[in-house]
Amino acid sequence: MKTLSIIILGIIQGIAEFLPISSSAHLIIFRDLFGMGTGLSENLNLTFDLALHFGTLLSIAVFFFKDFIDMITKGFTKGVKDDQGKILWYLVLATIPAGIAGVLFEDVIEKAIRSNFIIIALALTVMGIIIYLADRYSKSKKSIKDMSIKDAFLIGCSQVFALIPGFSRSGTTIAAGRLLGINREDAAKFSFYLSAPVVCGALLLELLDSTVWTLIFANIQVFILGIVISFVTGLLCIKFLLKYLQKHNFKIFMIYRILLAAIIILVLFLR
Repeated sequence: MKTLSIIILGIIQGIAEFLPISSSAHLIIFRDLFGMGTGLSENLNLTFDLALHFGTLLSIAVFFFKDFIDMITKGFTKGVKDDQGKILWYLVLATIPAGIAGVLFEDVIEKAIRSNFIIIALALTVMGIIIYLADRYSKSKKSIKDMSIKDAFLIGCSQVFALIPGFSRSGTTIAAGRLLGINREDAAKFSFYLSAPVVCGALLLELLDSTVWTLIFANIQVFILGIVISFVTGLLCIKFLLKYLQKHNFKIFMIYRILLAAIIILVLFLR
């Protein structure tokens, strides 16, 4: 049962990490509200969460490998004079607001909101509507190479809202990109680019603790399984969303978020 729970939660996380539906909200809902994986020990949960971070980071790195190599090479040789080099430094800038907010407020928000399913349901609904409206009423007049330093900073600031379960990091950054006139596919692509330093930073902070390494080696099978699941599902979701947005809008994600919020309220009412 532990293996089955790990696989199911891994698939859920791998999907929700990149689609604009909030991975943190889904893990809270399935773990705390629906009881999925409640038999797992705290050590197993921590090891598994680390594996999920590593797997999703790996999926971003593999899918956008060529893009990242170009960004880093040109960013350090040509700087902002080159389109790809400019994106690298825009990513650095956009990472700063969420990084600061995460260090200062993540634990506070986690304790205050994690068990408040009403707030999570509200966040799912509100952000779903915002994503849809931002996309529907925004013009697609920019690509990534047309972004300004102001655009990058504002998109970075939008990530702060993703600290609240239900808002979604990809959802907030894509919505901000669309409001700034960036086309759907490039708004999603920049959001995926931006997840790399965020996930990498969170992972490095965890790995600085020597006890974490002890947990990993003690639960190495869980760690490897989590990496494989999140890596594969992450790759599939990145590919799916980029292709989907070429011809479709975010209406289906808004509907899904509202339905999930309604299910949360119903389960709470029936308890």
